[in-house]
Amino acid sequence: MMWGWPNMMGGFFGGGLGWIGMIFGFIFFVAIVIGVILLIVWLVRRPGYGVTDKTSAHSLEILKERYAKGELTKEQYEIMKKELMP
Repeated sequence: MMWGWPNMMGGFFGGGLGWIGMIFGFIFFVAIVIGVILLIVWLVRRPGYGVTDKTSAHSLEILKERYAKGELTKEQYEIMKKELMP
């Protein structure tokens, strides 16, 4: 065995630096978890994911057309309109 070269069990300098690798591994793992969480939050909050004002306005127009055609009673129209309004 030559001095300064890693051996099978101890690594460099008798294994004194092994804990540094564990710390960096832990930091890397935490960074990946945080990155995945931030990606999910970004995907959920981006525009166009959920019901937007445009979709809500379009739904209200369809409701008005159905009421105008006589497909809905005034009570049905009012109930559905309350559900659609933000």
